[in-house]
Amino acid sequence: MRGVVELSRRRFEELVADALDSIPEELTSLIDNVVVTVEDEPPEPGLLGLYEGVPLTERGESYAGVLPDRISIYWREICAVCETPEQVVAEVRVTVVHEVAHYFGIDDARLHELGWG
Repeated sequence: MRGVVELSRRRFEELVADALDSIPEELTSLIDNVVVTVEDEPPEPGLLGLYEGVPLTERGESYAGVLPDRISIYWREICAVCETPEQVVAEVRVTVVHEVAHYFGIDDARLHELGWG
């Protein structure tokens, strides 16, 4: 049985910000109309992050006036699946990169092939 890593929400939010900062500027400069949030609990057990929106690859000329896409990172779920604070740091980065990749239209199968799944 795994233990839950105790990490404050504030520290977790810092880890998410650090993970976003680790993404190369060539990619982050292309991100538009997306909000990244830290949520306490996922809508279903085992979910560490979730991208909701219209991927960049599917946005056409008619894409305008829509609410921002949303990337949710689930604080308590990530802490629950990790045994050490270092594992939390690594899992946050993987989860953030994974969800940002969905924004760019990369599906789960391809992410697994690339080692981000």
